[in-house]
Amino acid sequence: MITIYHNPRCGKSRDCVRHFETIFEDINIVQYLQAPLDHKAITTLLQKLNCSALELVRTKEPIWITNYSGKELSENEIIDAIVQHPILMERPIVVKGDKAVIARPLERIDDLF
Repeated sequence: MITIYHNPRCGKSRDCVRHFETIFEDINIVQYLQAPLDHKAITTLLQKLNCSALELVRTKEPIWITNYSGKELSENEIIDAIVQHPILMERPIVVKGDKAVIARPLERIDDLF
């Protein structure tokens, strides 16, 4: 099963979904802005991505710049910021089993197969 954390307003995210729809019939698309992840789900996702919370953040988003940029934040504080403002989460994220990648560029999905 492939899960894609998707923002339909993002061109890269739409490209990723289209790519997987041509290969697999059984994909799970999570529109994370409509169904935000909680702290535990983000922590699990970070483990699958094998990255820090900051690597999951879109640091050029105005919300990040205004509220968090330049501050020393713990992993939990960054995760809390993503929970509070899901738009901060990078996209698309593709999960297969216990592995995940931020599919920017799309070729990074090759790491899952």
